[in-house]
Amino acid sequence: MPKNLLSGFLKEFGENIFSSDGKILFCKFCEVKVSATKRFLVTQHLKTAKHEHAVNQRKRRKQSTSQSLLTENTNKKSDFNSDLADALLPANIPLYKVNNLKFKKFLEKYTFKNIPNESTLRKNYVDSIYKNTLSKIQAEVFNRKIWVSIDETTDVDGRYVANVIVGVLHFEEPGKVMLVNCEHLQKTNSTTIAHLFDRTMNLIWPQGVEHNNVLLLVSDAAPYMVKAGSAIQIFFPKMLHVTCLAHALHRVAEQIRSDFPLVDKLISSVKKVFLKCPARIQIFKDEAPELSLPPQPVITRWGTWLTAAIYYCDSYETIKKIIDKFDPNDALSIKTAQEVMSERRVEANLAFIKSNFSFLFSALTSLEEKGKTLSKSVAIINTVSEKLEVAASASQGKTIYTKFQNVLEKNSGYKVLSKISKILDGETESLEGLPEVIETNDIVNFKHAPINSVDVERSFSTYKNILSDRRRSFKFENISKIIVIQCNPDI
Repeated sequence: MPKNLLSGFLKEFGENIFSSDGKILFCKFCEVKVSATKRFLVTQHLKTAKHEHAVNQRKRRKQSTSQSLLTENTNKKSDFNSDLADALLPANIPLYKVNNLKFKKFLEKYTFKNIPNESTLRKNYVDSIYKNTLSKIQAEVFNRKIWVSIDETTDVDGRYVANVIVGVLHFEEPGKVMLVNCEHLQKTNSTTIAHLFDRTMNLIWPQGVEHNNVLLLVSDAAPYMVKAGSAIQIFFPKMLHVTCLAHALHRVAEQIRSDFPLVDKLISSVKKVFLKCPARIQIFKDEAPELSLPPQPVITRWGTWLTAAIYYCDSYETIKKIIDKFDPNDALSIKTAQEVMSERRVEANLAFIKSNFSFLFSALTSLEEKGKTLSKSVAIINTVSEKLEVAASASQGKTIYTKFQNVLEKNSGYKVLSKISKILDGETESLEGLPEVIETNDIVNFKHAPINSVDVERSFSTYKNILSDRRRSFKFENISKIIVIQCNPDI
């Protein structure tokens, strides 16, 4: 475009309205490029409602001098738009909320800014915020020892989704924990997990993967995860693979559930009695106003079945009295619950479970706490082992203790971490049993090493919050960027 044409428009309409780099005409009020091939296109822009609104907004500003806008680099993005998107995304506020008329007027009133459309933020700013977050993660892990945690789940759309968490290992304090990658896998097996691990390492170390700085991989005990861990260790010689100890305790809890089918039947049937039945719930509240409703355990949630069993042990007589008031012909669940509670074995089983295994839930809760040192985590597992061994003196407790021993026996990485914990606590002075490639400085950095995959499990909760029922049209490419932004607000 001829420079004299653009300079003519600047002189005619004023440099306080337009600016130019010699190639395009830029409106300072609207912060957009204006077509300037013909004069009427420029005057047409000046008459638009958007431009007039922007002029009015500018007049309302309290600043004595107008804000300097784009001059030399007309391709510069708006700092306000970037900050707005960066505030909304970590708070899980959908970008389309900026299109809400009331919210938009509120922002305009107190910021004196033109509020962009949702599509402007999504197309022009989400990617740059994601790249900025990733750059901060790269700076955080540069030349530092790290641990990695991987897990996968199936989302509401039936996709296999895998998340990768990276944490910094440091002996002085717990390092930062960061979600680095969220990917859609076509299928879940050892090959796809190993490739995902490799891609993630290249994300955090784009200049070259620091193979000797990966000291720990934490995952669940699924066979394909164990196989993937073995394959990854070939290229990361110092890396230990530990299967999650919180999962291990959950598997012990599942064994308890399996060994006491009558108690399981009681919990299941009573849960159904009060499920979506306000009339029965009201009767329960009238009969036992101080007692909470029977828990509704979810088998996949760690320890919830055990807490339900303890609840029934503490309130068995009251629950039985209420259940007996209901007509067994009203529902099959009522009939089943009354039949189960008529057997005296149930009370004995509940008493045995509470007296011997109630500590498992508190152990799980304690193990899930963030910032715990390796020695404290190992101490929890040792305490669990001692108490289960005591319970094994009874015939009902032997299979449960055997299950716990089998889980630990298969977890070779935990054996090494347990040895490292003893060295750090001064309980042993021998390095026997440790891989030769692990150096003295590496041992020190294991002081705050995790033995559970709780952090990566929590990232899936964030994923499910993003992909709500009202946001199902989300492209996965955008989901993967937004979840990284949301899970790293403090980076």
